[in-house]
Amino acid sequence: MFKRIVFYALIAAFSLNCSSLPRLGSSPRDPSIAIERPVVEARTPELREVLESARKQTKVTRNYTQEYFVIPYPNGDVPEDTGACTDVVIRSFRAAGVDLQKEVHEDMAKNFSSYPQKWGMAGTDTNIDHRRVPNLQTYFNRRGKSVPLTDDPKDYQPGDVVTWDLNGKGMTHIGIVSHVFNETTKHYYIIHNIGSGTRIEDRLFEWKVTGHYRYF
Repeated sequence: MFKRIVFYALIAAFSLNCSSLPRLGSSPRDPSIAIERPVVEARTPELREVLESARKQTKVTRNYTQEYFVIPYPNGDVPEDTGACTDVVIRSFRAAGVDLQKEVHEDMAKNFSSYPQKWGMAGTDTNIDHRRVPNLQTYFNRRGKSVPLTDDPKDYQPGDVVTWDLNGKGMTHIGIVSHVFNETTKHYYIIHNIGSGTRIEDRLFEWKVTGHYRYF
């Protein structure tokens, strides 16, 4: 068992496909022009939980890591003061009663060949499978949660999950559309962790959008 953990740790380190690239593109716009719309207006109680959890993470998760962690299953998590971009989504969904660690593992165990074969894995790994952006994209697509990609900010609503290609070469990133609205750009802010902890920033169209998902 120890040899297996060491092996997976070696191949998984720095391979979440959840990239730290805080200096890419322009700086986030001035948050002073943002309007925080009431979470109570969210479509469902589950969506309110997602948004409230994501917002709370900005006060707790101050660091970023792509380190491989051995975590419990189900409901396993890395230390709450750190994480990668995927952990923002995982924690927010878990607050709404959806354990993506469990959901991704169960679907992946039954349909392993349908998931990306990018990391030389011969089978599932509950420590890391759900913490990889391409796996979350695949899971959301398989659940029928994908919505069309557009360049219209009105189509991106609070609680939606968005994925990006940061550099045009497949460097992936993921975040949640917040309930904080920028009256100047007409964008909802994104809650994400791209290298400096979980933050709320106006960066929806700063990178190429590769996925748009509406789970709740």
